[in-house]
Amino acid sequence: NKVLFLQYNFKLSDMSLFKSGNPTLQENKFTSTVLDGIVLNENAMTVKGTLQKFGFLCLMVIGTSVYSWREFSEGGNAMPLIIGGAIAGFVIAMVITFKKTWAPYLAPLYALCQGLFLGAISAMYNFAFAETAPNIVINAVGLTFAVAIAMYLLYSFKIIKATQKFKSVIIAATAGIAIFYLITIVLHMFGVQSLPFLHQGTPIGIGFSLLVTAIAALNLILDFDMIEQGSAMGAPKFMEWYGAFGLMVTIVWLYLEILRLLSKLSSRN
Repeated sequence: NKVLFLQYNFKLSDMSLFKSGNPTLQENKFTSTVLDGIVLNENAMTVKGTLQKFGFLCLMVIGTSVYSWREFSEGGNAMPLIIGGAIAGFVIAMVITFKKTWAPYLAPLYALCQGLFLGAISAMYNFAFAETAPNIVINAVGLTFAVAIAMYLLYSFKIIKATQKFKSVIIAATAGIAIFYLITIVLHMFGVQSLPFLHQGTPIGIGFSLLVTAIAALNLILDFDMIEQGSAMGAPKFMEWYGAFGLMVTIVWLYLEILRLLSKLSSRN
């Protein structure tokens, strides 16, 4: 039953929202690293270095996701990988957020855990929609990177500017979504079923997913802006890993929301 599958998967994939978003890249995270003294240029954060480290984290995610995908496809027990990857990723993300100097060591570990979680979840979607949407995972991956590139171009050409008002609106919307998801998880723990539109391909459900996906995409504008600001302020070199980590958690959130949106659209067929 696809509805039951989506309801179950929702409880697991929601954890990614609390591992992602712009709170990891708030401006004070950068300024606190440069107020104690002058940072030498050769030891300073750069946009290029951050993107290179983000690419490295992507490779690590792909590596472990292939393993967990294969584990599910071959009939193995993928639940420990899903639950373990999600919980471990959440804990590591919280530690990095408060101990940013540990980012060079923990960001790769976070990527490995996320890969285990994403690979198995993606395999579950691929299995559930093998008949109605056989390319759902490939389409979700392609759309995720297409949206990320589009957001980067919109930011680079100043079509969308990260003004203070824009930041306030997106951060407030992100916090609202996080609180809403948290409430639904708590209610589920007490036996209260979550709202049907969160999982079903109704017009309201699709509209909700479109809204959340748009908010996740716009979070990338804030990520790019914070990384650029960190580089301009001469943040220490380790902040490249922190910036790459922050960008990764937003990409993960965006991918899961796109995957959920595609599953709702496919369930209408």
